[in-house]
Amino acid sequence: MAIGSMWKRCCLAQDRDLICHIKTGFALLLTLPLLLFVITCFYNFSFKPVKHPQTSFNLVNQTQSYNVATEGKKFVWNLLTDHQIIQTVHHHVAHPSNYHFILDEPDKCKQNPFLVLMVPVAPHQVDARNAIRSTWGNESSVQGKAVLTLFLVGLTGGPEAQQQLEEESRQHRDLVQSNFVDSYLNLTIKTLVIMDWLATRCPQAQYSMKVDSDMYLNLENLMNLLLAPNTPRENYITGFLMWDQNVIRNKKSKYYVSEELYPEPKYPTYVLGVGYVFSSDLPKKIIEASKDMKPFNIEDAYVGTCLKRLGIKPSRAPDPSQFQTYMKDSKRHDLSKVITTIARSPKQIIEFWQNVKKTENNR
Repeated sequence: MAIGSMWKRCCLAQDRDLICHIKTGFALLLTLPLLLFVITCFYNFSFKPVKHPQTSFNLVNQTQSYNVATEGKKFVWNLLTDHQIIQTVHHHVAHPSNYHFILDEPDKCKQNPFLVLMVPVAPHQVDARNAIRSTWGNESSVQGKAVLTLFLVGLTGGPEAQQQLEEESRQHRDLVQSNFVDSYLNLTIKTLVIMDWLATRCPQAQYSMKVDSDMYLNLENLMNLLLAPNTPRENYITGFLMWDQNVIRNKKSKYYVSEELYPEPKYPTYVLGVGYVFSSDLPKKIIEASKDMKPFNIEDAYVGTCLKRLGIKPSRAPDPSQFQTYMKDSKRHDLSKVITTIARSPKQIIEFWQNVKKTENNR
């Protein structure tokens, strides 16, 4: 009997130990997710420069961060990795007050340019920048009016690429860089940062133009438009007008916009983002209007919604055919008459430029 009792007590002790181990393991399973949640909340709260928590929209955000020393300052950089995460963040993250310039050319407008050309471009697209620098971006005076060309980029994605970009900046003095993730879904941020630079660094210019890095631009024709006596000096924006455009609700489309962000079924009339020119009073007004507008990733349509809120309608160009998209046959088309058209490569920008110059020299 004594042996039986001892055996039972031993079994009970083992059962208690087993139960204890199970309880401990279960407690750890509950504690670890909670700890991870707390760390994640702390990380998001600490590093996201969001000021107003009213509403939210989907944005490709960072999946890792690291510190980089740039000109004696330390920045926490948000990187876009191959595994992009769609994350909910507050909509005022698009406002330029949340960002600062890492590379800047604040004294460029001391020359009082008549026209400022702002080119949004990816950091790695050096060939595109060099093609523009060797063609239309090389013109500093057109018909006696000063012209300035600058490139705007976001974060490079790594210290080596940043070092190369800084070297390029020292060489050409035409780069402006802000600390946002440079991605397709952040084009609205990129455009508002351009508007912020123009409003704060170059309000004395008469006109500005947002022109993509894959565009051929004929500055002579553009200047003819801007110097025409009937061209407005205020509340003016023109280019390739987009009328009666449906909002894409297909979630599989890169142009998808949710009803939460834009409830109307159609966009207001807006100017196609590949290249539009505007009077210098508009950047400040657009930034102000954006404070009350939920941003979405269709940047040109978003600018159109800001203009609608301001009561400003895009102007139809006197000759709309001067603002082209893709040309079906560029060899047959008279490039000397256009203001803008899309080129298929940096090489084609140079070819278009050379063809027009050859035609002008043969006249």
